[in-house]
Amino acid sequence: MAIGQVPLRARVEGGGTPEMSGRWFVKSETGPLKDVLLGPAESFRWLGLENAQWSSLVRDTLRKGYRFDKQLAMRQHREMVDAYNSAGVTCHFLPVSEDVPYQIYARDSSFMTPYGAVICQLANPRRRGEYAPVLRFYLENNIPVYDMISAGNFEGGDFNIIRPGVALVGYTDHRTEEVSARQVADWFIKEGWEIKFAPIDQFYVHIDLMVCMLNEHCAAVCLDTTEDDIVAWLKSKKIEIIPATFRETMALGCNVVALGNDRVLSTLGADQRPSAQKLLEQEVTIVGDQASNSVLVNASPRYMERVKSVIGELDIDPPQVQIQVLLAEITLATNMDLGLEFTRFSAGDVDVAGGF
Repeated sequence: MAIGQVPLRARVEGGGTPEMSGRWFVKSETGPLKDVLLGPAESFRWLGLENAQWSSLVRDTLRKGYRFDKQLAMRQHREMVDAYNSAGVTCHFLPVSEDVPYQIYARDSSFMTPYGAVICQLANPRRRGEYAPVLRFYLENNIPVYDMISAGNFEGGDFNIIRPGVALVGYTDHRTEEVSARQVADWFIKEGWEIKFAPIDQFYVHIDLMVCMLNEHCAAVCLDTTEDDIVAWLKSKKIEIIPATFRETMALGCNVVALGNDRVLSTLGADQRPSAQKLLEQEVTIVGDQASNSVLVNASPRYMERVKSVIGELDIDPPQVQIQVLLAEITLATNMDLGLEFTRFSAGDVDVAGGF
């Protein structure tokens, strides 16, 4: 251990913490995703009433009388893992433990930064032990622990890296408290980051439920629940806002993972495609009009010049060759006919006649 270094804290007091390098590295939530840490589905069980006061989604589930289906949950988890693998992402798993059934929600207990992992403090007493498996994972893989939150409750879904050096930090004074949000923000302000605070109602759980980056220039945002100053701040960063409805938001339609290269991982309902993916795909729409021999383009400003360039390359007249063909019907015979044919026409004041 270097002189002045604190155990389990790579953070340099006052800023200047060196960034990570190599395999374990993150600068934003929209770059190409290579590795992801997931919780195990095998030990998951629904806490129901035990977790109701900590989650509006649980309370809504109880009101509607839904029943937990373990086999369905396992199948959905496998589908998620398969989707990650298909996208070229390596999945790492926390160990199975019946003592922490909710560690499947691995984003709550820690989050990654360019300087290392931040270990969170969870509000629900039944979940506070989730710090231990993630801490062991980071130590076993020689991943620096940037710091551990100690001022109060804070969950990873409230630290939203908009782009390198810029983050949106949410708090509800419930699962994430303002005092701990400001503790985390102060660390990164000293590193030179720009931090925007996003106080939200506890009904919405985390800020990443309402604001989700789809790529570095585009975010899905629930305008019904997101404060105007946050929307204005995002726009000031030249981030295009793709609105999501309140219904889509509460169905986790905006709660997606950006895979990089304009790809996202989202949920797939039985009767609809994931809303966030649809929103992303709708950024460029091209429709051909045969009647006018033209194309109609609807695109985000950042894509328009690229679309024009592609159309310009395609809209070139191909080289043409004119071919003239004379069809004649000829009858061969042994006799010979000879005749004269005259024609007459005028050329100015002179009449011309000729023939053979």
